[in-house]
Amino acid sequence: MLARALLLLSLWISATAAAQQNDDWRRPFPPFKMIGNVYWVGTYDLSTYLITTDQGHILVNTGFEDTVPLIVQGVEQLGFKMADVKILLATHAHGDHVAGLAELKRLTGAQMMMSEADAVLLEDGGVSDFRFGDGRTPSFAAVKVDRRLKDQDAITLGGVTLTAHHHPGHTKGATSFTTTVREGGRDYRVVVANMGSINPGVTVSGMPKYPTIAADYARTFAAQKALPVDIFLASHAAQFGMHDKYKPGDAYDPSRFVDPKGYLAAVERLEKIYVDQLAQERAAR
Repeated sequence: MLARALLLLSLWISATAAAQQNDDWRRPFPPFKMIGNVYWVGTYDLSTYLITTDQGHILVNTGFEDTVPLIVQGVEQLGFKMADVKILLATHAHGDHVAGLAELKRLTGAQMMMSEADAVLLEDGGVSDFRFGDGRTPSFAAVKVDRRLKDQDAITLGGVTLTAHHHPGHTKGATSFTTTVREGGRDYRVVVANMGSINPGVTVSGMPKYPTIAADYARTFAAQKALPVDIFLASHAAQFGMHDKYKPGDAYDPSRFVDPKGYLAAVERLEKIYVDQLAQERAAR
């Protein structure tokens, strides 16, 4: 019952149309160390990850433009400097994860790196999004992409390497990132997963602006199930049960986000929703 409730919540919050009305997406949350050099600097539900190195830092995802001050506050509260942020990344180009990128790039001068298929959305402000774009009206401030990422590309800074995994479906360029961190004498395989939830109004058997969506989703779920994962993180706190695993003020525990079974179960639940919806759509033809 709890797993189903969490799944329904994660699907609900994935809708960009609902994002503007979801208070948890703008609700402040204290920054904290997750594991190794990975820190949370997001809001209550929108994930923003600070990955630190000796030669500068990486930020993964933002909230909205008006939540950028919360990210800045979190980074500085942890004892780091925004001026040291050198790379900006995002799991996919929906406004709840990228609307603050233009402002963050202005503040830091960092390089913006995005998957090839979603780079166009960043540069046109979401106008060409297959589900939410109307071809005319930007839904967030456009930002120039400095590097277009391909599947398996490495992003390296200060001896830290993230690998980009193209996991399309939720958007054409949806991307997960993996890295390895060392903590307490052992290595942990970390994933910031772009979960394959299905937005309301999306037809997974094919859409005029995304005819290959069915095959993309299928490949994504297969690839995600094959990933070796210790630490399960995602684009939303609710998607990896963050608030069940951590409460503000908890003593530091590097094992709290170790959840390979939870990761696999989350992927398999979303895959079943996709398979069931695909079958229903095809049966209705």
